[in-house]
Amino acid sequence: MSAVWTNSEVVPLSREHRIERETHKLEKRLCRLAGQAITDYNMIGEGDKVMVCLSGGKDSYGMLDILLKLKQRAPISFDLIAVNLDQKQPGFPEHVLPEYLTRIGVPFHIENQDTYSIVKDKIPEGKTMCSLCSRLRRGILYRVADELGATRIALGHHRDDMLQTFFLNMFFGGKLKGMPPKLVSDDGRHIVIRPLAYVPEKDLVRWAEHRQFPIIPCTLCGSQENLQRKQVAAMLREWDRKHPGRVDNMFTALQNVVPSHLADGTHYDFKGLIANGVAREDGDKAFDPPELPSALSVPGLQVIKI
Repeated sequence: MSAVWTNSEVVPLSREHRIERETHKLEKRLCRLAGQAITDYNMIGEGDKVMVCLSGGKDSYGMLDILLKLKQRAPISFDLIAVNLDQKQPGFPEHVLPEYLTRIGVPFHIENQDTYSIVKDKIPEGKTMCSLCSRLRRGILYRVADELGATRIALGHHRDDMLQTFFLNMFFGGKLKGMPPKLVSDDGRHIVIRPLAYVPEKDLVRWAEHRQFPIIPCTLCGSQENLQRKQVAAMLREWDRKHPGRVDNMFTALQNVVPSHLADGTHYDFKGLIANGVAREDGDKAFDPPELPSALSVPGLQVIKI
């Protein structure tokens, strides 16, 4: 039971106070993780104009909310503008985002483009529309960034999205490829950033519930989320539940790549390897754990220190 000390008396915290304390800790963690990612990858600099892509889902709402808090505390000056692409899906509540953004005082732009009709015309009935839809959306957002003078395009993908993409590419695409925290756009003219790169999805779920964002469902187009991505997401959630820390370690692994111990000859010169008697950082000891035991009592085994 949570409590506070007053002289010699222990006073239990009320449920409201416990919730308030946990929410404050969550806010600090979200800002710390986003701020760390922004710093680590130099996502935002002095004078940048950040176009925050707002879909109406919990992730993009959370991203905007966190960036607004960081803007108040950051040692640099930068601007934010929220952008929503209204793709004219039937039933899309077009009033929700303008009303919300007006209420919180954030500059915004609503781009109206009927990509829904294009996708419905090109994609056979029953097939997922997400791939074509995302390509159309990306091209439009690049154009809007030019028109608004934005120097950064911020997307709301979080840590779990990045890990899911890594496993999807490995399982179904035969590639060790993920979703980078920062990249240059397809047309080579824009910097795309993912400020939530270090943030677990479960924290964004809790934050959205606390902030009561006016969530717009992502199923308006009638398309179902990619089944393979759902399966990978479920796998990661199960691992996180049964093996706390495993998902954290997997994300850390994305930042600690050892090309000499994979098998891609385009990233490491396996053909050119020679034994020249000089110890190498990328040699056999790269297999060893960070610290070996101080003594190994294995009969007949000689430990050679390199």
